[in-house]
Amino acid sequence: MIGVVVTAFAVLGLLTVIPGPDMAVVTRAGLSGGRSAALRATFGVVAGLMVWGALTVVGLGAVLAASAEAYTVVKIVGGMYLVYLGVSTLWRSRTRPHAAPSAPAPAPSSGSSWRAGFLTNLLNPKIAVFYTGLLPQLVPPGWPTAPSLALLVLVHGLLGIVWLGAYSILLTRARTTLEKPSVRKVLDRITGSVLFGFGAVVVAEAR
Repeated sequence: MIGVVVTAFAVLGLLTVIPGPDMAVVTRAGLSGGRSAALRATFGVVAGLMVWGALTVVGLGAVLAASAEAYTVVKIVGGMYLVYLGVSTLWRSRTRPHAAPSAPAPAPSSGSSWRAGFLTNLLNPKIAVFYTGLLPQLVPPGWPTAPSLALLVLVHGLLGIVWLGAYSILLTRARTTLEKPSVRKVLDRITGSVLFGFGAVVVAEAR
């Protein structure tokens, strides 16, 4: 039984640390607004996970995953949102060199970073597939299904906070280097390209 629990937590940990849109959105927020923005994006990401987790616990997530039309809509909307974030980040990298070094770009509002993280996961169809398809298989035999799913969702959320929170701190500790115009331009272009690429792939898969 202990081995089954350890395996379940290991799978959740692996899913957490694999780079994806979540990390790209946190990077985008950290480069724009510093540590506080990155942490807000982190909590937004986890909030999106909690929504999918709640839907899975009550059984609504499986209904959505079983509907080809609804799933396609989520994929298209989610992919387009990632494309939008990528394009806006690339545009920022294009305009940044024209700004005076002493006048940095304004930091995002307290809500925008959280909202970006939240929507990124809320509109991520792969999270829906994982929660409705794989997560129930991680429930140890003999354990009550709904409480066990809720526990696994909470563990996944805590792992996300720890991982992305630590990443946010490490990212912004290098602020002196990251604030150099040439470095910021390169990082913005990498982050924007990653977000755009993720979004384009999701939209293409929905066709």
